[in-house]
Amino acid sequence: MLETILAISGKPGLYRLVSRGNGSLIVETLDEAKKRMPVFAADKVISLADIAMYTDADEVPLREVLEKLKTKENGETVKFEYKKASRTELEDFFAEVLPEFDRERVHAADIKKLISWYNILINNGVTDFKEALEPTNGDNIDDRKSE
Repeated sequence: MLETILAISGKPGLYRLVSRGNGSLIVETLDEAKKRMPVFAADKVISLADIAMYTDADEVPLREVLEKLKTKENGETVKFEYKKASRTELEDFFAEVLPEFDRERVHAADIKKLISWYNILINNGVTDFKEALEPTNGDNIDDRKSE
């Protein structure tokens, strides 16, 4: 599922990949509006499945971090006032989710973005972070069904 959820640099929120156009992607906002729009090659787009968080030892895929956050929050949105929190408060909160995170390379803005994305996903019914699409020969994103 996270393979079809996209973050677009310079645009707030998350987007679901709807289809591929001629030289562009067609995405839909992951909110109540469900607004569709094209995204072009000049836009920096990344799938949530391709994101990882730095730890002291290695990188942890975002899907694992989201699953740990879901466990900590009992599957509900984060109630912690992360937007107004200090760096120390954010680090303390995130240490409960991923104790071994690299405090030098994971910035307060990264933690805020993670919490924001988690809340967006939960509010839009995306709760299965463990599931990973395992591509087979010839499989491409256009053949995958959106859930």
